[in-house]
Amino acid sequence: MATDQASRTSGDPVALLETIFRDAFGTVLGDAGRDADPLVRTGRNPQFGDYQVNGVMGLAKQARTNPRELAGRIVEAAAGALDAIAEPAEVAGPGFINVRLKSEALAAMLDDFDTPRLGLAPDADTRPIAIDLCGVNIAKQMHVGHLRSTIIGDTLARVMERCGRTVHRQNHLGDWGLTIAMVLQELRDRKADLDALSLDDLDAAYRAAQAANDDADRAKQTLIRLQQGDDELLRDWRKIIDVTMRAVYESFDLLGVRLGPENNRPESFYRDRLDAVVEEFLAAGLAETDQGAIIVRFPDRKRPLIIRKSDGGFLYSTTDLAAVKYRVQELGACRVIYVVDARQRDHFRDVFDAIRLIGWDRLADGDTAQLVHVPFGSVLGADRTPLKTRSGENVPLSALLNEAIDRATTEVRKRAAVPDSPTHDLSDETLASIGRAIGIGAIKYADLSSDLVRDYVFNLDRMIAFEGNTGPYIQYAHARVCSIFGKAGLELDEDLRRLGPYVIREPAEKTLALALLRYPGVVRDVAESLEPHRLCTYLFELANAYSAFYENCPVLKAEGEARRHSRLRLCHIVRRVLADGLDLLGIDAPTRM
Repeated sequence: MATDQASRTSGDPVALLETIFRDAFGTVLGDAGRDADPLVRTGRNPQFGDYQVNGVMGLAKQARTNPRELAGRIVEAAAGALDAIAEPAEVAGPGFINVRLKSEALAAMLDDFDTPRLGLAPDADTRPIAIDLCGVNIAKQMHVGHLRSTIIGDTLARVMERCGRTVHRQNHLGDWGLTIAMVLQELRDRKADLDALSLDDLDAAYRAAQAANDDADRAKQTLIRLQQGDDELLRDWRKIIDVTMRAVYESFDLLGVRLGPENNRPESFYRDRLDAVVEEFLAAGLAETDQGAIIVRFPDRKRPLIIRKSDGGFLYSTTDLAAVKYRVQELGACRVIYVVDARQRDHFRDVFDAIRLIGWDRLADGDTAQLVHVPFGSVLGADRTPLKTRSGENVPLSALLNEAIDRATTEVRKRAAVPDSPTHDLSDETLASIGRAIGIGAIKYADLSSDLVRDYVFNLDRMIAFEGNTGPYIQYAHARVCSIFGKAGLELDEDLRRLGPYVIREPAEKTLALALLRYPGVVRDVAESLEPHRLCTYLFELANAYSAFYENCPVLKAEGEARRHSRLRLCHIVRRVLADGLDLLGIDAPTRM
């Protein structure tokens, strides 16, 4: 069986080697071995092999046998299947197995990989996924905190869609409750013309309402009227939402995130479901009254989850319970993912545990939905404190994005002024478009390339740099590849398989080919781990591998037509992977820089 699979080769060498060695484990150790993970990893040192099988030592411990001896028996069992794709495997150290692919097999794998899907087969699980992201509050400007939730959530959605999944992006807008009633009351007291409101006007009213604690009782009366469906208040409420969302959609457009009105699931969407949430918890015996409030207790912690206040009001927790129930039981989402800052960790632990207690995580097929909080850290200023304006306010997102675009556009125009620059003949409008792509890409890449839960320092000089692990460096690598095709008289999206087979001979060619073949596994890994920085690291490593290939392996001046055509095909697939990977990050891939 494994021999047949090996002879066909595969666009994913790791998956192929896992199959071969799992079969070999089973041959040597029976079912215990067949169920074990071979732990195939990319080799750290090409001198010893392309891949390393690390799963033998764990098996040896279970079987109480010598790991090197067991590794030797496994190599013998795998030899027939491996022969089609690899040189004879070698046992190293205490029981590692090193595998070096044959050049012909590597070329065949690249050929399998060279398809529109770039080797990434759709997931067998077709159930939808729900991702809660952005969550801007009505009557407030988007600030830097919304940047992280929005672009992280959008990237995770893109990755899962690339894996063939249906993703429900859920923008949980803060558009209901006492705060909004306070803003409405403030605007009414000012006799503001709601048809002429700007977002700055709303922001000022929001701050004034927050400071006016003595008007809380009046705001509560306004809220009651709003909840009871007062036509005039509802009309004014909708005007506030429209003003806020126009600015929000402008930011979405600038960021290049896929969010629109169809993704909005605001707090008001759930307002008619909240009473039922409380009643169902009470009916199930999972909630109790405590000093007038309704709470849910947990056996492993002192803090309860309050789902209704003593005055009858609901909380964020009540809305979140209704939202999870909707996403699992009505949308049918098998994964419900919340991209919310790390300070909300305890809140989501309580909400998710309450959902599990009442069984609202149960899907129609009887399976249990996975409930996940993806926490992220803060964006810091140069003083390593949360990024603020001089007056101590949150930095408006629009100001941040516009500054990045201005800085990047200035750099682009400076480079275009050099006579031999690839962009020297471009119009000012085109240069501005490239500057926008680089500026936005720089911010997004800097955010996504760090471990999500860690804070990071916002440094535009570092972000805009064309060197190092930055967005502009990856974008420039893509543009650099594109330049080759114009010189060769080929179109960027032309199917180059007609040029003939891959010929992998030089070390830099092999390193680049192995890097390319990692791409499907990296995308699947991000979809599972929910860690976009793994994709950023991969793209940086691929760009470096291409740079080494370009320096050591002439493309247009290669010796012989077969080698020239093979290297053109390598460049072509590098361009497509870089463009695809950048698109998963929501970053444009300019063809000239």
